[in-house]
Amino acid sequence: MILALETSCDDTCAAVVSEDGRIESNVIASQGLLHARYGGVVPEIASRHHLELVDAVTADALERAGRRLDDVDTVAVTRGPGLIGALLVGVSSAKAIAATRRLPLVPVDHLHGHVVASTLGENAVEAPYLCLVASGGHTFLARVDDPASYEVLGQTLDDAAGEAFDKGARLLGLGYPGGPAIDRLAPKGDPEAFDFPRSAPGELDFSFSGLKTALLYAIRDLGDSAAQHSRDLAASYQRAIVDALVSRIQAALEREGIERLAIGGGVAANSELREAVARLDMPVWIPPIELCTDNAAMIAGAARFLEPIPYPGYLDLDAAARL
Repeated sequence: MILALETSCDDTCAAVVSEDGRIESNVIASQGLLHARYGGVVPEIASRHHLELVDAVTADALERAGRRLDDVDTVAVTRGPGLIGALLVGVSSAKAIAATRRLPLVPVDHLHGHVVASTLGENAVEAPYLCLVASGGHTFLARVDDPASYEVLGQTLDDAAGEAFDKGARLLGLGYPGGPAIDRLAPKGDPEAFDFPRSAPGELDFSFSGLKTALLYAIRDLGDSAAQHSRDLAASYQRAIVDALVSRIQAALEREGIERLAIGGGVAANSELREAVARLDMPVWIPPIELCTDNAAMIAGAARFLEPIPYPGYLDLDAAARL
């Protein structure tokens, strides 16, 4: 059994996952409402709340799985990338749990967790496959020939897709988090009402800063009537982001000759993106919503394919804001 912790941003997460990928529990304590008043995550506040929550969330994950710490064989934890203060809470807690029982520890790249999220549960994706990871901090396409690693084929050169959603929602006055807010409003509007750009900086790279600027100018041009067009603006803006993601997916699939696709990251919860990739003429693995946003089950999922560090080799392990 693998006990995993994830504290890379503002969600305190713990999960119990079996070696064959069966999720026995996956607990997520979100701080979303707490940070909404600030329009984004405040690192210091996130770190303090991780400290308050991590023990209770870990205990809850074990209880829901019907397990005790004595049943755990391996501990896994997100080492990075993320907010350094938040990461340190998870790393310190995981090291303490593992060390007191002389258990092995697996430090996991947070992005690797998103890449292998679709290998969990029944009907798991098998390598080789192409994976789109789109979140608030990262957007990239990866080729996965072995779940133990991945090769980045293209990535964003500026804003991530999730960041573009958050900034767009702020311009539209929709609040935080922006992705779900735009996703709720967009179906009520016309996605063809505004002709927003689909930047193509490279064959498989992404760029969303120009799209964000185009939305800003559109709102300025509309002036006082912008609020009346908020539904159409949201629909057109979301369509432009989804079109950019799907076009790069199609280009990568054709170039790499891969016949399986998986998506991951918080933006993978977007309804229009999920519908768009489902229409592609190939097998597509779309994780449940709870495996798209930050969670510990995907960290345990990645740990299954990595070499654990035996005690006491991990006692000097440190978190890393960037990997």
